[in-house]
Amino acid sequence: MKVYRDLFFNSLQSQLANGFPVISQTLEREVWLKLVRDFYADYRSQTPLFTQIAGEFVSYLQTRGDDPEWLAELAHYEWMETKLHLSDACAPDHDPDGDLIEEVPVLSPLAMPLAYRWAVAHIGPESVPTTVPEQPTLLLLHRSADHRVRFLQLSVVTYRLLVSLSSNPWTGRKHLAVLAAEAGLPTDALLEQGWDMLEQLRRDGIVLGVQPASSPCPSRGHVRVRHPL
Repeated sequence: MKVYRDLFFNSLQSQLANGFPVISQTLEREVWLKLVRDFYADYRSQTPLFTQIAGEFVSYLQTRGDDPEWLAELAHYEWMETKLHLSDACAPDHDPDGDLIEEVPVLSPLAMPLAYRWAVAHIGPESVPTTVPEQPTLLLLHRSADHRVRFLQLSVVTYRLLVSLSSNPWTGRKHLAVLAAEAGLPTDALLEQGWDMLEQLRRDGIVLGVQPASSPCPSRGHVRVRHPL
């Protein structure tokens, strides 16, 4: 029985270490092994699929109260990269050359705006945080046409625009008008800057184009947007 117990545990531990390399290297070895053992013993996974174990581990960490405060967010950050690598989300029907201001922009299903309280992109064995930064960390996770996953640091305005694009089927003009109202600015003050942002997002493949009259593939059904905590 000990042989089989060790075999199953070591297999799970190895899989989680590969899926969460920063966490497994940042925590002390004994702490990491205890964390995996607690997950193995206490958590009731809702899936038998190995490809979804990482998501179950993230859910488990979000229920614990005695870990470092940054741990659950760092786990989510690492998991998002794996999730996007494995995503089979299809591009919705779109017109790549449409007017991004007067028509409804379409965000790629392989683009995720993310927000964290902790500076998750900078946590590692040589940089373990002790206090929450004053500003949230705003990121875009995007899988490009060559299947490479990239993280980009975002300004507050760009992050809010991407969240709005992922949630509301509005024209580009309305997206920008709502953002201007949130910031207490006249719409015209944000319109030119917003048009430049939308065009750059289209050049980068993050905005695919504009929405046609019908869309056979749901545009955001496979993607989770994480808002600031």
